[in-house]
Order: sequence, then structure tokens, then C-alpha cells
Amino acid sequence: MRHALKAPENTVYVLNFYSPMFADQLRHGRKQATIRLGDKSHKYKKGHVVLVTIGPENSPRERIFQAVVDSVVVKKVYDLTPREIEMDNPEFRLLEDEIRFLQQIYNRDISTEDLVTVVRFSEIVERPAGIVEGFGGPGQMN
Repeated sequence: MRHALKAPENTVYVLNFYSPMFADQLRHGRKQATIRLGDKSHKYKKGHVVLVTIGPENSPRERIFQAVVDSVVVKKVYDLTPREIEMDNPEFRLLEDEIRFLQQIYNRDISTEDLVTVVRFSEIVERPAGIVEGFGGPGQMN
């Protein structure tokens, strides 16, 4: 019988972006997902709180914000939707653009048959706009 390993309570999960070109997109809420090559469903789970950072491996990294993982979906490249592509990179809509981009990042050929993991996330803010006490209107409690 195999037992699943459980992460300690104080585990910090990090969603790191190597390229500084993502900093502006992240800070302004334009990048709300990342498409990672391969099945990363063992690494990221819905509901995980992650620290979103930017910086090269084995170097200091800049903390951008904390986020909650909204969804983790593993699929073949050819199944990526225009919306998923746009959430990963607001400049793209076409699958061909995303494939070229992934090839640059991973420095290898990417096939439409390759598996990718789409990780959607939302920044954690002190009090989101539109949220009022009790989550109802003025004087209402839900």
C-alpha cells in the first residue's frame, strides 16, 4: 500500500517566471495563467497559495505577489484554447504563437502532441474591489 506524501504545513510553493518581460503583465493583472511544458499536476494543486516571483534559477528573485491556484489542467498543446493562450501571454491568441513562445522558453522543438499544464492563478489582495462586509450590499448579511 502506497501512502501519498503530504507537504508540511509551512511549505511555501513558488510559481517562478524566469523572464523579466512578465513583470509588467503580472503586476497589472494581464497574465493570469502559465503554460508549463509537461505534466506539472504533481507540483501545483487547485487551492495552493503560491508566491509569484521573477528571476533566473540559482539567483535572487523578485517577489511579485501571493496568489491562489484556481485550476490546474493537463492537456496536449493542440487542445489549448485561445483564452488559455491569452491568459498566459496577452499578446497571443494563436496556437502557432504559443508554440513559438514555448520553443523559445524551453529551447527545444514543441509538438502539438506534447503535454502541457495550464495553471490559472489569482492574486491575493487585502480587500478585492467590490467586496463589502458580509459579502452583501450595505446593511445586508449573507
